[in-house]
Amino acid sequence: MQISEKYNPQETENKWYKYWLENNYFHSEPNEKPPYTIVIPPPNVTGILHMGHMLNNTIQDVLVRRARMQGFNACWVPGTDHASIATEAKVVAKLKSEGINKSDLSREEFLKHAWDWTDKYGGTILEQLKKLGCSCDWERTRFTLEPKLSSQVIKSFVDLYNKGLIYRGYRMVNWDPEAKTNISDEEVIFKEQNGKLYYLKYKIEGTEEFLSVATTRPETIFGDTAVCINPNDERYAHLRGKKVIVPIVDRVVPIIEDEYVDIEFGTGALKITPAHDINDYEIGKRHGLQMIDSLDDDANLNEHGLHYAGKNRFEVRKQIAKELEEKGLLLKAEDYVNKVGTSERTGAVIEPKVSVQWFLKMADMAKPALDVVMNDEVKFHPEKFKNTYKHWMENIRDWNISRQLWWGQQIPAFFYGEGQDDFVVAETIEEALILAKEKSNNQQLTVDHLKQDEDALDTWFSSWLWPMSVFDGISDPDNKDINYYYPTSDLVTGPDIIFFWVARMIMAGLEYRKEVPFKNVYFTGIVRDKQRRKMSKQLGNSPDPIELIEKYGADGVRVGSLLSSAAGNDLLFDEELMLQGRNFATKIWNAYKLIQGWNKDSTIKANDSDKQAIAWFGNQMDKTIAEIADQFAKFRISDALHLLYKLIWDDFCSWYLEAIKPAYGEPISQEVYDQTIVYFEELMKLLHPFMPFLSEELWQNISERTTENALVISQQKKDATFNESIIRDFETSKELISGVRNYRQSKGISPREEVEVYTNASGFDNEQLVKKLANISQINFTAKTDKPSYSFLIGGTEVSIPLSENLDLGEEKEKAEEEIKYLKGFLISVEKKLSNEKFVANAKPEVVESERKKQKDAQDKIVLLEEKLKKL
Repeated sequence: MQISEKYNPQETENKWYKYWLENNYFHSEPNEKPPYTIVIPPPNVTGILHMGHMLNNTIQDVLVRRARMQGFNACWVPGTDHASIATEAKVVAKLKSEGINKSDLSREEFLKHAWDWTDKYGGTILEQLKKLGCSCDWERTRFTLEPKLSSQVIKSFVDLYNKGLIYRGYRMVNWDPEAKTNISDEEVIFKEQNGKLYYLKYKIEGTEEFLSVATTRPETIFGDTAVCINPNDERYAHLRGKKVIVPIVDRVVPIIEDEYVDIEFGTGALKITPAHDINDYEIGKRHGLQMIDSLDDDANLNEHGLHYAGKNRFEVRKQIAKELEEKGLLLKAEDYVNKVGTSERTGAVIEPKVSVQWFLKMADMAKPALDVVMNDEVKFHPEKFKNTYKHWMENIRDWNISRQLWWGQQIPAFFYGEGQDDFVVAETIEEALILAKEKSNNQQLTVDHLKQDEDALDTWFSSWLWPMSVFDGISDPDNKDINYYYPTSDLVTGPDIIFFWVARMIMAGLEYRKEVPFKNVYFTGIVRDKQRRKMSKQLGNSPDPIELIEKYGADGVRVGSLLSSAAGNDLLFDEELMLQGRNFATKIWNAYKLIQGWNKDSTIKANDSDKQAIAWFGNQMDKTIAEIADQFAKFRISDALHLLYKLIWDDFCSWYLEAIKPAYGEPISQEVYDQTIVYFEELMKLLHPFMPFLSEELWQNISERTTENALVISQQKKDATFNESIIRDFETSKELISGVRNYRQSKGISPREEVEVYTNASGFDNEQLVKKLANISQINFTAKTDKPSYSFLIGGTEVSIPLSENLDLGEEKEKAEEEIKYLKGFLISVEKKLSNEKFVANAKPEVVESERKKQKDAQDKIVLLEEKLKKL
């Protein structure tokens, strides 16, 4: 079948993706085959495809497509995450642009807007993944906030509460004033900021004496309930038991003693604001201090802020510093670099805040989840992340699972009275009513008396169930899907969510299935620009993957991103890599076009050089298949692609096709052509996981295929034995051919001009092939030439080519002398190293062996060149 002159990615990609979908090749149902399962790290429903997604999903697709072609029942479950904070923020912003405030809406009204927004924009990223070629089982697409998944989240909350693992407590949290919710410790990003260290005067009650206190946040004095000194600080021994007056506020508070205070920092005296600092909160608990919250949910001063009430905290900081100075209560202000906690989601500066929240106990769940990773029941690739995981799991704190949001699963706690413990936890309000009547001993209660907790659950509390909930494993723990597909095979994710997601999924899997959720975790690196900066919208340094696909083709982009992406190592994005990917596609296209352009003749038999090339490439391919399988087993996907790249570009295109290519105008043996097509088909099978569109296009062009014979579901060649000596012999032949080609190039001799070769070898296994590819008229074995010659070594074998009579022998002599001089200098440096007993004793054996090989190679070359000089 004729193919077009140039490869057209856009036309090809749309055609074959549609074909794959129409024939349901990506759909999986439990059957007799072994399962291979991947669940997608669900991207935010608010998201669009970025470079990190592209790399992560390309790797997943490579693994899934390869598994499908290796006889597994491959199932890749796609889906999206409802992303509580991010989505609610987007909806709030949209409503604001329409003149609507969230506070003016009921929960039901707001959620209707949120669902409308999700229905309109939520599927964008999944559609973009199709452009990349992702072979997800789209029939299984899930959404973390869909009713079936939400019911499983609620069921698990109730179960964990009934087991005593979930509790409600009054704790210090990280408050995001922009999102108006608390966030977990892991979602706080600390950034260095330039600020001031203010030294304030706290008057000692009943005296004219002042105690100097240093703070970076003077606006929090409205919540001060003590000043603390170190009991070992003799400077303040006379102040023990006394009280001070908080500036401006005029509140009298005690001077307390606690060893937490650093004598060396600031003045050694610390103002204690238990409601607005985690360390102050702990000190406050130890000393029974009053807690005064002086900030509202927007981080504006509240009524405790006196005349600053309603003003922004940062605005107040400047104004209060000025007021303190005017009143003589500010000693000085120094420039100070401070680490400030910011919200990962909104970028807002976090405000520590005390509130009632829901928590999940982690200690007992963390221990078995740590063990399965440390004993490699769950293997990390690369292994270095085990240490990161271990450190976090051994220092784990209870998980704050409640968020002050509406977009998310509403916490299934129902209050029936005014007391702090007047609540029950149940999956439905009907079940809650039964429990409430029983707990309150009040049979007169009705549904109308119950009020559900306003908070929603942390988004991660739904996604930690993902490998189970996508198969309805929480709601129906014995269904055929969960029993077949769980545990999943591999997880591909970023190391930045090792705690948020990976650790928690392992905990959930062990809790609910008594099994780990996956066998391997492949950590991708972070995509960075050439300046090593993480790609982000804020920096404007991230290209649009869809634009790259339009420019270089999906296959080109996939190959380009994978070529430089070793597991766990950051990928330095360079558009040249995408060009390399596109060029690889062009190379393959042109190779196939070349093969199809040859005339076939069934009367011609394969000659010796054809047979030698066929034998070599068959063995070389089998060897590479084994090496690729080994790299996949180690999750070295970039290395596997490099091996395949070399097999196609160098071995097949540069050597094999050159070896079997018929003379100009001559036909090729049908027998050789047929074998070449067999090899090309095997290469397309190996290539398909990396370049699905191009490979399917060429596969379908080779011959008419039924839907049962599409490349996407064909089976790759299994590991086979190979003859290493055939491969080794061909490597020797390649060196000889390259040596002759170098001779021609260095002397300006046409490739069409035949040469005669002399060698001390007794023979070459690929003699006919060598003669054809190097255009050699005669190989004289076990013979030397007396003529001036160009000589080189292949291992211990000497090869000489008599120099053309047209060459300037004086120039040749000068070049040989220069090379001998260089080699002798090089030999001195190597022998100096080898004569160093310390080096020989301490260096690795392979390093010493390498130096000895350099020594022998230099010695042999010098002998060869000196013989050459004698003849010149």
